[in-house]
Amino acid sequence: MSKNILAMCVLIGAAACGDDGKPVQPDAFTPTADTAVDAVQKPKTCEPHALRTDLTWAGTNREDLTGWLASAGCDSEDYNPVKRPVALFDWDNTISKNDFGDAVTFWLIANDKVIRPAAWSDTSKWMTAAGQSALSAACDSLAAVGQPLPTSTNSACANEIVSMYFDNVTTGGQTAFGGHNYRTMEPTYAWTAQLMAGYTHAEVAQFANAAITPQLAAAEGTTQTIGTRTGLNGWLRIYDQTKDLIEVTKSYGYDVWVITASPQDVIAVFSPMVGIAADHVIGIHQKTDANGKLTYKFEGCGTVADDNQDMISYIQGKRCWVNKVVYGDTSVKAMQRRPDGRRQVFGAGDSDTDIEFLRDATYKLAINRNKAELMCHALYNSNDSWRVNPMFILPKSRKTSAYPCSTTACKNEAGVGGPCRDDGGNIIPDQLEP
Repeated sequence: MSKNILAMCVLIGAAACGDDGKPVQPDAFTPTADTAVDAVQKPKTCEPHALRTDLTWAGTNREDLTGWLASAGCDSEDYNPVKRPVALFDWDNTISKNDFGDAVTFWLIANDKVIRPAAWSDTSKWMTAAGQSALSAACDSLAAVGQPLPTSTNSACANEIVSMYFDNVTTGGQTAFGGHNYRTMEPTYAWTAQLMAGYTHAEVAQFANAAITPQLAAAEGTTQTIGTRTGLNGWLRIYDQTKDLIEVTKSYGYDVWVITASPQDVIAVFSPMVGIAADHVIGIHQKTDANGKLTYKFEGCGTVADDNQDMISYIQGKRCWVNKVVYGDTSVKAMQRRPDGRRQVFGAGDSDTDIEFLRDATYKLAINRNKAELMCHALYNSNDSWRVNPMFILPKSRKTSAYPCSTTACKNEAGVGGPCRDDGGNIIPDQLEP
């Protein structure tokens, strides 16, 4: 067993590693019906405990969150241990400080793990002609098709990949990805997974461990250089408050899941750190070839068929994947909001990418990163069902201007900004942070 694999097995627990010491990764989701909610062992007793008082929460959030969880928890009158209430947590910048997807993408480039495709357009159907041309010019002469590119030593190729991933522009300033549905796909997020095509689930888990473990130990504020791009984030943390919230949620008998727009294999390695099993992570889920190696295509959901590049677990896609995996809905209706009383009780997120699964929840926690669509709904606080908390590490300063909720804060499928609307269809007024 290699030192990296041994370290990962110690990190996530022996149960997550097979007899050969390699990480065990789910190859495909196999939801059944609503009973998919109860895939993990039920709590034998009801022993809810309180959120830690030594951890800081804004305002009355500690008390309010506790009350919300208790309302449907194992001490409540209507609690059913056979159909437990569901709680959903986004990962990046909700459970963690900073982005695990960024960490893995930068590591792939820094360690020569990006395999040269036959054509760069194969990696993403949403790549523009300018993006394809820029990558071909910078990278194609460096390796044969199917071989790793030497991005650790060739800064031109590394710079092009970093620029297109991080900024959605080529180094020449042209748009790299476009033409997608803004409510189901973010091509740069998807590209992290697609850049790992050609590797197995187990190999990706090893990459995740190698990329992320050092950043969890790195000093706060650490940066890194990829190619000649300086100042890229080089540190990660798990928020103590969110980890504690997950533990308390579980103590109330909830079925707790992660729903993320990062690759599933990456987050599944680390979810046990916060007490969520790898099989309760829903992320970007790639198709594999006959040899068990990841491809550029994704598993479908709802109206989106398999072997596509049209949907990931992103905005509307997060709702669809929750309905598919947690509630076992493999029909086209998975794209739609489930009926009242048959949805998640609690959700936590930090970004516009989380808005649909949060709106579906009875109670919602928004970590404030000044994301306009999320904050319009959270500050509007329909039915007093939202609570807002600053980031627990290095929070942003209070935004002094109003969010343009009534005009441009909410993007449609074409990416055009327009007014945000509540569940009744009413336009949400512009919102100011208190």
